[in-house]
Order: sequence, then C-alpha cells, then structure tokens
Amino acid sequence: MNCNKEAVELMHCYLDGDITKEQEQALSAHLENCEACQKHFHELKRTITLLQSTEQIKAPANFTANVMNNLPTERKRFKYRRWFKSHPILTAAAIFFIFMISGMFSVWNQDNQLSVSKQDNLVIQGDTVIVPADVTVEGDLVVKNGDLIINGTIDGNVTLINGELIEEPIEGDGLMASVGEINGEIEHVDQMFEWVWYSIKELFENIFSF
Repeated sequence: MNCNKEAVELMHCYLDGDITKEQEQALSAHLENCEACQKHFHELKRTITLLQSTEQIKAPANFTANVMNNLPTERKRFKYRRWFKSHPILTAAAIFFIFMISGMFSVWNQDNQLSVSKQDNLVIQGDTVIVPADVTVEGDLVVKNGDLIINGTIDGNVTLINGELIEEPIEGDGLMASVGEINGEIEHVDQMFEWVWYSIKELFENIFSF
C-alpha cells in the first residue's frame, strides 16, 4: 500500500464516515504494520475531537452595524461621480444646457452691433430702424441693439432686443405722432435673463418647426 496516497484517503473516508467494511479492514491491517500512519491517524482524530469540543464562536451583537458605521464615509465628490455615471443622458443634457446658457451670456455681453431681420424697404439711420409710411413689412420683425420707428405697417410680430419703440415728435407741436400699424404682438427684451429666455424659446420653436 502506498502510504502517501491510499492510506491517507482511507483515513479521510473513515473520519468522514464514508468508509466501507473492506476499506476499513484494509486500513486496520495497514495501521498494524505502519507506525508512521498510526501516528498520523491519531493526530487527525485528536484534531477532530478538539474542534468538536470547542464552543461555536458567535459574533457580538450589532457587529455588522458597528463595522459599517466605522467605515470611512464616502466623499461627496465620488458620490457625484457615481450619480453622473448612472445618469449619462441627464448629465449630457445638463452639460449642454450649461454651455448653451454660457454662450448666450457671452453673446449678450459682447454683441453690441445693430442687427435686424432681413426685411426689404427698411431704412436704417445709425442705431435706428425706420419703417417708412408707405411700406408694409410682411412677417415678423426683430431688431437687436437698436431702436425702431414705425410709420408704415408691420404684418407680423415685433421683437425689440435691447432697444425701444420710438414715436417721432410732430414738428412745431411738441406732440408725438401715432405709431404705424402692427398686426401682431410686440415684445421687449431688455434684460440678460429675458434674452436667455427668448433665445431658448426661439431654439425650441425652430426645433419643433422641423
């Protein structure tokens, strides 16, 4: 019998209670003639006896809760990173919104030149846009960084961004001439946040118009 393999396997089968009668007889015969295996078998049985006699160790009450409470708290920065990774669409939308608002603020602060929507037959004098008395403007009129004088007709809405609607005085009377006809609504955008809101509305209107 090979002591390094067969005898050890029979010992394990005996201790586990899975040994057959033939195997038990073979193990007994081998142990009678092998002092080394007798010693090893005795140590195995002694070890099992010690383990069985030892009381089962139980963790203290609230052990898990105490361990969790003593763990270092997660930094807020890592919480934010985890939230961003879990919500990629919302993160992308928030980043887009921030860049869009920043761009609008930059345009408001840097763009001081007069601009007007492309309309025929308008007269521009300095920073003032004039609708002559015999002119009818078809469609919406947008004037930015300038004033507007309406002597004719605008068949649409009027939007004044950082500008005013001016009524011309009647010569010699000190009175104001009546404003020409506006077949639509007039909107004034004089503050930065009003400009941002107006730009956002224009953006969504252009998107949904497609």
